[in-house]
Amino acid sequence: MLIIRVYTGEDGQTHFEDLETDSFPNPESLENVTGIRFRIQEPGVFSDWHQESQRNYIITLSGEGELGIGDGTLRRIKAGEVMLVEDLTGQGHTTRVTSSIPRVTVQIPLTNQTPGS
Repeated sequence: MLIIRVYTGEDGQTHFEDLETDSFPNPESLENVTGIRFRIQEPGVFSDWHQESQRNYIITLSGEGELGIGDGTLRRIKAGEVMLVEDLTGQGHTTRVTSSIPRVTVQIPLTNQTPGS
């Protein structure tokens, strides 16, 4: 299964990385979560530059969103796609709801707050 990783690089900028779940060095660490939260965002909603407050899986259940990063790259996130969002420092990313229907996501915070461990 593909997971879109959103992380802060050594350059302080947010980057995208496509990972297959079987490529994680410690796959069992992906199962340690602290809860679950659902979020509904209306079409056209835009969140300017921000970082995540903690490591999260974010799964888009319906609608579509678009993440922007500092180098100008925009990435469309469709229903059914899973992200591992780890950009806790640096410039962060922007988020926009691009669908004509609300974007519904589930956010799942990870108990391990250290990326890659």
